[in-house]
Amino acid sequence: MRIALLQTTSPEGDDDTAFATLAHAMQAAAAMQAVTLVAPETYLPGYGQPDIPARAQPRGGPWHQRLAALCVAQGCGIVVGYAERDGASVYNSAVAFDASGREIGHYRKVQLFGPREKSIYAAGDSVATFDLGGIRTGLLICYDVEFAHLVRALTLQGAALILVPTANPEPNGHVSRLVVPAHAINHSVTIAYANYCGTEGAITYCGGSVIAAPDAAMLAYAGPAPALLVADIGRTPDPALLQTQAADFRPLG
Repeated sequence: MRIALLQTTSPEGDDDTAFATLAHAMQAAAAMQAVTLVAPETYLPGYGQPDIPARAQPRGGPWHQRLAALCVAQGCGIVVGYAERDGASVYNSAVAFDASGREIGHYRKVQLFGPREKSIYAAGDSVATFDLGGIRTGLLICYDVEFAHLVRALTLQGAALILVPTANPEPNGHVSRLVVPAHAINHSVTIAYANYCGTEGAITYCGGSVIAAPDAAMLAYAGPAPALLVADIGRTPDPALLQTQAADFRPLG
């Protein structure tokens, strides 16, 4: 199965810019036979926007309707982060649609990062998996993937692929270079990590979007500039590098 990652600048609250960028990337991804495109964290309306609570939309609302139509028009699925309004609460969420425009996965970020996120969002309290092209798949968002227990929770549900919209700023380039491949090999899972690049207000993003295989091989890696990564995740990992931590794990106490 082939997947695509979009590394791009923030749309900075401009929905038309956001959807035009997604449409172009999905068209290219579909032309290369990718089943889905993974876009960054809270791409709708943009991670660093100052008025996220006012802009947040409900699950199934106008953003979702527009995304579903885009999937049908481009013949490609999408995973994208968005600010979700649910009553009085706002969540840092990600949604997955397949190429028919059907919602197949939804997730609310569990590990909120720093005082800003904690002041805006309520935290999610669960993980979930879904089927993507016959592969059991989970969603995490940015800081989540740095927590081993969340990666393990997904693999215990059978996930072989984890898709991660992210908004990783400088100077944290070590996350995509080191942490993501380490979790991929330790948990025998493919991890696709889609970051922003450029600046948004006071935030400078470090790029470095990556697709890491279960043997820690980087199937695709972006530098600091806009990029579309496409990789076939069906390669056979080096058996000598496959780990057995999941089977060997012994809890203390």
